[in-house]
Amino acid sequence: MTHEDDLRSWAKGSYTSEAGTELLLRAFGGRYAAVGNPWIHTSDTPAGPHQVNAWIDFEALGEHANNGAYSGGERRFLLLAASLAEDVPVVLSEVIPGLDRQNLDLVLAAIAHAGGSHQHSNIRTNDDGSMTLNPGYLDSLHPWPRSLRAV
Repeated sequence: MTHEDDLRSWAKGSYTSEAGTELLLRAFGGRYAAVGNPWIHTSDTPAGPHQVNAWIDFEALGEHANNGAYSGGERRFLLLAASLAEDVPVVLSEVIPGLDRQNLDLVLAAIAHAGGSHQHSNIRTNDDGSMTLNPGYLDSLHPWPRSLRAV
């Protein structure tokens, strides 16, 4: 498995962790999900069936995002990723307006994913007021951009 696969495997099962992880993997060429960042942790020992080789400390990401080493857009983006996945406070009115279009597209997809919109039941209300549960799930409210690697 690749490092990206390891991170996705670690996050699997928590929509918010999956969303934060995907943001780091997809934005800025994936450099903020790369080994060597202080919030990225890896293990040298092979992972067993219930172990992981890599994980993200989103709380540390939030702390490092505010250390002055990043551009305004990078800082905003990193804070949003940390806040989606962990209890890292962020003021949306301060971070959303500074995102470029490509990163805003990723953030919208991450919010839809974190909210579980890709797993919402396909329930329809009939004209008589009754409800029908159709098979399958509805599509995500805002899917991950196709120009980047799919989840």
